[in-house]
Amino acid sequence: MALGRKVDVPVSDVSLIRGMWEVRVKKHRHTQKKEQERIEQSALPKIDQQWQYRIYCKSLQTKELNLLHHYLERSLTETQPCAEAEQDRREPEQSRLIFQLDGEQWMDFPRELQWMTYLKEWHVRGTRICRLPEYLALFTQLSVLQIPKNTIAELPPEIGKLTGLRELNVSYNHLSQVPPELGDCENLKRLELTGNHNLSELPFELSSLKQLLHLDIAENCFRSIPICALRMSALQLLDLSHNRLGDLPQDMDRLEQLVTLFLHKNNLTYLPHCLTKISTLKMIVVSGDDLNSIPTRLCRNPEIKFIRLCDNRATAENKKKEEEEEQKKEKNRWREPREEEVKKDSGEKEFIELYLNSLKDRETVPESTTKVSISCLL
Repeated sequence: MALGRKVDVPVSDVSLIRGMWEVRVKKHRHTQKKEQERIEQSALPKIDQQWQYRIYCKSLQTKELNLLHHYLERSLTETQPCAEAEQDRREPEQSRLIFQLDGEQWMDFPRELQWMTYLKEWHVRGTRICRLPEYLALFTQLSVLQIPKNTIAELPPEIGKLTGLRELNVSYNHLSQVPPELGDCENLKRLELTGNHNLSELPFELSSLKQLLHLDIAENCFRSIPICALRMSALQLLDLSHNRLGDLPQDMDRLEQLVTLFLHKNNLTYLPHCLTKISTLKMIVVSGDDLNSIPTRLCRNPEIKFIRLCDNRATAENKKKEEEEEQKKEKNRWREPREEEVKKDSGEKEFIELYLNSLKDRETVPESTTKVSISCLL
């Protein structure tokens, strides 16, 4: 370059360039979303499914084919007896279509399930199934997905396409994370993730679950309340029990519709004053052993049932030993939790729920409740 030659260098505001690119990226994502919706609404997937079904039927013998047809027809016409008790809160009996699977003999979902996309409820529990099927996104009419006490290690991103989903229960499985796509299920009203042991956070995208009424993340490894939970404005029940919480955020009063709050079995030493600002709050359950600072308006408010659960002395003395044993077995637990351990955890949770339900009808509650373990040798 010759000396003395002038070079014009364009100068521009970096924020303007960034703004232009953000607009382009937004338009590109919007175009991708429209294209994905067009593909999903297309008849091609249904046509492909029908052809796959015909190919599968061709591979069957006459007897097996008759059994399959009989199974599908029966699923369309029959209703399950166990669902009759929930007739008041579910759809009319004629439109209830439920798939049930139970027992350790099941290692995978039956192949015939992929043709039953008309189903509205799945109830799968106590199996050795470790993952959900690839065709899950085809079940667009699914409103209830109950899959507790299996060995499921992850939820696929396709679960976000189940936009009609209202209840999701993945308790006592092997989850270590939740896909952000679950936030697309904006009609979800009940989410249960109890007892996955390695679950320690929830994606921020779940903040879009504005209709969620019931969130249960008990018996996990949460050290703080997920940010998304504080943005679920319709939440009425929040179960954070049996985690590793050291404190609570000062903006919990954002949950303006909260009625029931479970905090027992954590490392809390105080409760924030912001809880007194939640006018809808009717019940708080805490562990009374370590709490040393509680707002008077909480524990003395006649409108709030403030329940303290205390361990007995024998339990307190053995607490350290149990924690050491849990740390040693943590790796094995992650790989394959023992069946008796799952039963023990779920049994204790069921007992606490029954006890608390019995207190709802009382005018007053005990100052504290001590859990006593009794074993009988027959």
